[in-house]
Amino acid sequence: MRMPTLVLLAAALFAASASARANEVKCRMTFSLSGWSAFYKTASGNGTIRCDNGQSMAVRISAKGGGLTFGRSSIDNGVGEFSGVVDIGQTLGNYASAEAHAGAVRSSKAMVVTKGEVSLALSGVGRGWDLGVGFGRFTIERAR
Repeated sequence: MRMPTLVLLAAALFAASASARANEVKCRMTFSLSGWSAFYKTASGNGTIRCDNGQSMAVRISAKGGGLTFGRSSIDNGVGEFSGVVDIGQTLGNYASAEAHAGAVRSSKAMVVTKGEVSLALSGVGRGWDLGVGFGRFTIERAR
């Protein structure tokens, strides 16, 4: 008796998981970000999130944290790809971040930040110079 119940429960969980994946939308963010660091790191910028279901939103971005980090840099024409999103509203909020970076004049940057089930893979080419290991918070808010 117990085995059929477990099989039915497992099948229901698998179906719910497949249904959640089927409802996911692909959202992409284009952005610009600039900032500085000297043990404490701060950066801010703007962007636009567009999803394949037609939703779109202008956003403000900020990053704050600490670590052994020094420099000043900016990223223009950055790109972010979200995963685990069903509605564009899920892209807003605070993401945990960690990174190692080094660059001079023109440098590439890539990192993944997470917020629960939602992940955001960021990449871009920047200007400036930076060196270090940092951690902190990456925040996306609706632009006002």
